[in-house]
Amino acid sequence: MDLSFLPTVNASLNACAAVLLVLWRWIARQGQIAAPRRTMLAAFATSSLFLALYVLHKASRGFESTTFHAEGVAKLAYLGLLFSHVVLAMTVPPLAIALVVLASRDQRERHRRLARVAWPIWMYVSVTGVAIYLLLYPLNPGP
Repeated sequence: MDLSFLPTVNASLNACAAVLLVLWRWIARQGQIAAPRRTMLAAFATSSLFLALYVLHKASRGFESTTFHAEGVAKLAYLGLLFSHVVLAMTVPPLAIALVVLASRDQRERHRRLARVAWPIWMYVSVTGVAIYLLLYPLNPGP
């Protein structure tokens, strides 16, 4: 089965998650309770779907990596971006699960404290995921 469309779907899911994260933060700062929960759950579901499809795509390609063909400073900048993205991406699932659990238990203060740390990480990973897609697919120079 041809799954070559999945990187584009995954970048779209990352972009959607970033929009939902911004919306979540904006709504939460308005002092609402139910709407931020729904928005957080939508961001969680979107990121979860991304993760499942990402693993499916990687597995379908034998976990082969796509090469970024630039050289010099551009390659170093890309590798720095990729490294920070991967390291922080590993923290998002446990942080997101903890946020959902704390919200579901109505532990608002603990949820807020964790969100102050988790939100920027989750946001960075979502935005850099889109940037990495753009660099690896539409903007990737030929070998």
